[in-house]
Amino acid sequence: MKFKVFIVFVFIVCCLLPGISLAQDKVVVIPLWSDSSDEIPTVTSNGRVWMDSHLGAYRVAQSVDDYQAYGWLYQWGRLADGHEIRSSPLTETLSSDDVPGHDNFISPSSPPYDWRSPQNNHVAHGESGINNPCPAGFRLHTETELETERASWNSNNSAGAFASPLKLVGAGYRKYDDGTVVHAGNYGLYWSSTFEVGGGARYLDFDSDNAYMDGDRRAYGFSIRCIKD
Repeated sequence: MKFKVFIVFVFIVCCLLPGISLAQDKVVVIPLWSDSSDEIPTVTSNGRVWMDSHLGAYRVAQSVDDYQAYGWLYQWGRLADGHEIRSSPLTETLSSDDVPGHDNFISPSSPPYDWRSPQNNHVAHGESGINNPCPAGFRLHTETELETERASWNSNNSAGAFASPLKLVGAGYRKYDDGTVVHAGNYGLYWSSTFEVGGGARYLDFDSDNAYMDGDRRAYGFSIRCIKD
């Protein structure tokens, strides 16, 4: 009976209260930032100022598989509307607007596998972007900015990602087709603001063997680390 009560409690906490996330079946309380960029902890790398942790993370990573540093998983170009919570509900109904107006993770069933129809290539650009998910004074980084970070690591893999000033972690990702969160602790995938003409978007991908820039479907849920504008 105690076990059943505990499960109900976890469900209520992680699904009903703002600032709560579920990572690897653990409840993590997320700090809610103020509107002042001066109060947000930062770190400097390659001459640029970044937030010192992921959007939705509880703390700066202590290891590459630190679940308290995983944070939320965003669909490319969507604002922070609740869909980024790892346990948010699914819907197969695409949005015809830049702001869907709900907190569901949108699961498209046909190409180009975007949460929005028709696509908008410019929702993620700059601090003033329509759907900039970052706090005031910050924005989603470009592919070039991410590639500059990757090129500076002491090894081209997850170990190098964590050893960097940004302490990037393998937070896993959320599949667009069924909403499952997979490979937490092993793979790190980070959106950039750079889009692909063919309908996808560019991102950084790393694991224990390799790290590289790639492109894929915008409906995936990937991590975001904000850079100061």
